[in-house]
Amino acid sequence: MHASTVRSLLVRGMLAGLIAGLFAFAVAYAVGEPPVNGAIAVEEAKAAGEAPAGHGSHAGHGGGTVAVEAAEEEPVSRSTQSTFGLATGVLVYGVALGGIASLAFSFALGRIGRFSPRATAALTAAAAFTTVYLVPFLKYPATPPAVGNPDTIGKRTTLFFLMILLSVLLGIAALIAGRRLAPRLGNWNATLAAGAGFVVVTAVAFAVLPGNEDSVAVGFPAGLLWDFRLASLAIQAVLWAVFGIAFGVFAQKVLAPRADAAGPEVHVGATVG
Repeated sequence: MHASTVRSLLVRGMLAGLIAGLFAFAVAYAVGEPPVNGAIAVEEAKAAGEAPAGHGSHAGHGGGTVAVEAAEEEPVSRSTQSTFGLATGVLVYGVALGGIASLAFSFALGRIGRFSPRATAALTAAAAFTTVYLVPFLKYPATPPAVGNPDTIGKRTTLFFLMILLSVLLGIAALIAGRRLAPRLGNWNATLAAGAGFVVVTAVAFAVLPGNEDSVAVGFPAGLLWDFRLASLAIQAVLWAVFGIAFGVFAQKVLAPRADAAGPEVHVGATVG
């Protein structure tokens, strides 16, 4: 594949990521923000309950209460965080992952089977969702802000990114193993064997890596935690599903503008690769 084609796919991958980010932002705002607000309310209620008994005595000293409230005031308002801040974060995230996924697509096209650009884009998005998010999520599920032990946030973040790296490497290893086994076992059996190996090694990693027992405070509402995790999963699923569809259309136009008229799509990937 020529460098100019890769650049074109990279730009379109970032554009597809932007489009996917817009959809993901809509889901995040609609179903993700309510659990976050609920978690913040729980944390504020807990903080108020743990305040020293003499805290209220500051009210009789002129601006004492005002000073305390000012010290605790957030530098960025919650309304800004849940709108402009959320949109910025999700869109930048979508564009970045879209660019990376487009490069993975450029490598995979024609190397994982006789698939069209649209089918390859869908498979790339599904693989990215599984390795980058779903597998790490199963080991270290998402938690709302300010509900865990702040002293271990660095450790928990390191473990989560370690799980992402391990999952991606295992996914690449499974892909290579599947290709090498295909001549002996056939494509279907080789795919099953590689997939089973990925599951087994991932399960071993789950057992070996430490857990996040202190990621959620004792007494935090289980229903609220469940809603937040479902929302997090939905946001990522929408992001990657929309990216796979949008980038598949873009890639098909770049790589096979006459594919529909030329014949079955299944031959496009082999021709381009």
